[in-house]
This record gives sequence, structure tokens and C-alpha cells, in this order.
Amino acid sequence: MNKLIQNEMLKLLARKRLLIITAIVAILVAMFTYAQYKETQSQRERMGTIEWQSLLQQQIIDSQNRLGSSRISDEWRQQLQVSIKQSQYYLDNNINPSEPGAPTFVRMFIENSSDLFIPLLIMIIASDLVSSEHSLGSIKLLLTRPVQRWKILLSKYVVLLLSTSLIVLVTAALAYVISGAVFGYHGWTAPVITGFTVEGSNLNTSGVKLMNQWEFLFMEMGLVWFVAVVVGTLSFMLSVLIRSTAAGMGVMLAALISGMILSNMVSSWASAKYFFMVNLKLTSYLSGAAPPIEGMTLFSSVSVLFVWLVAALVVSFTVFSRQDVY
Repeated sequence: MNKLIQNEMLKLLARKRLLIITAIVAILVAMFTYAQYKETQSQRERMGTIEWQSLLQQQIIDSQNRLGSSRISDEWRQQLQVSIKQSQYYLDNNINPSEPGAPTFVRMFIENSSDLFIPLLIMIIASDLVSSEHSLGSIKLLLTRPVQRWKILLSKYVVLLLSTSLIVLVTAALAYVISGAVFGYHGWTAPVITGFTVEGSNLNTSGVKLMNQWEFLFMEMGLVWFVAVVVGTLSFMLSVLIRSTAAGMGVMLAALISGMILSNMVSSWASAKYFFMVNLKLTSYLSGAAPPIEGMTLFSSVSVLFVWLVAALVVSFTVFSRQDVY
């Protein structure tokens, strides 16, 4: 089994997918770091101060002004009301939600990339693991080995898990190193609030907890890793079912993009909470953002994603063990 895993990892490295992904992450992190720096400079010029209390108070005022518009939807209005109450809670408790430093940048970057950017990176790896064997014509040679099919597929899935872990870690490391050169590497022990719960437009603070930023960041990383594994497993299943890598990537890309659209439109469609793509934003539960559909919780979203993961694995191993090769 170890030799199978080693062989699959060597094939993955030979395609240089991980190297390309690392380069993509480095470029995008550098771009976002520069954009964040320019935004900070713009706020300083506009407000005449970099005091976080003044900036947060201005955000509250801007959000309140938006509430006065008749053009915004009820769902967006509720999100604004929750955001205002959260910001006011930070002010009342004298806690900066955006403490300057690389750890804060990493936390926000990971949170904003958890439901699309990182899953797309994983999809690049997963969609090619099995389908590439068909396109290269090496599937017959692979299956003629005196090894059971499920072991061959398991070795590929283990490589996927290792690659997923590596991509998540590399993303966080690059975000920390690059942003730290601009914002500094301090802020690991900055206070972060979690435990907000949203009920309609009301913000419940009874379960609020205060923790160090490094603890919060590790919690986020764990949730992002789980989401990446789920998306990777579903892409892996498509790689087994669809022998074209491009077609498999197209299906998963369409699903991820539709998930982002649905998350902003399905508040009244209760059964949509069982779609995996509506449940990918797990990190929003830590920050206290309103769920796409009322009643959704971190536990329910993790449960739905876990069911999709298990179903994808069952389908993958069943089909791969029985399909004809020609």
C-alpha cells in the first residue's frame, strides 16, 4: 500500500500541479495584501485617523444609512442589522475585530476563501486523479497489476488527503509570510470574539466567548480543511464517474458558483439546506454571520457535508471496482 501511495504522489509531483497552485496562491496573496494596504491608506486619508474605534463607528453609520434605502432586500436588511449589532458589541467591549498584523490577515483571508478559492485549488488536484488515467491510456496498465482495485483507488484518495492538507497549510503560511512583511507578524494573542448566534435580525450574545487569535485561527483552519476534503472527495467521485477531466472540473465549478448564488437567494427555500454547496461557509458560524437559511447551525452543516462525503466515497469505490475498462 505504501508503494502505491508513493507512486501516486510521484505522478502528482511530476504534473507540477502543486507547484502551480503554490504560485497562484503567492500571487493572489500578494495582490490582496497590497489591496488591504491601499484600503488602510485610503481610510487614513478619508477619516484623518487610523483609530479602529473611529473607523468602526463610521462603518456603523454607513450601514445605518443603507438601512434607510428602500431598494435593499429583506435578507440584506437583516444582515446589515446583525452586522451593526456585532460592531456595536465590539465597541462596547473595547475589542478591535481587525487587529493589525499578519495573523489577522490570515484569519480574514482564510475565512473569505473557504467556500470558493481553496475548494477550487483542491478541485484542480482531485478532478484529475482518476480521469487522467483514462485520457493518458494508462488505466489498463494500472489495473493489470496484481492489486485489488479498491487499494489502487484508496492510494489515490490518500494522496488527495495529503495534498489537501498541504494546500491548506501552504495557503496559510504564504498569507502569513507575505502579509507580515507589510503589516508585521504580531497579533497572535489578540482577543477574538466568537459564539454569536443569529435569530432573524436579532443577535444573541449569551454564548459569546473570548479567545486568543491563534486559537480562533486553528479552529478556522480545521473547518476549512474539512470543507476542502468534502469538495475534494466530490471532485474525486466525478473523476471516477466522468472520464474527462475538463467535464468533471466544469461540473464542480458550476456547483461551487451556484452555491454562492444560492446562499444569497434561498432564505425561504428550506430544503436547500441539504445541498452541499450551501453549507460550505462553515467559518461564518464562528464569526456570527447569519446563516443562508434560518435554523442552520454549525452542527447541521457539518452533518450535511459529512453525509455527502460518505456518499461520494461509497459511489467512487463501488463504481471503480465494477466499471469496465476499454
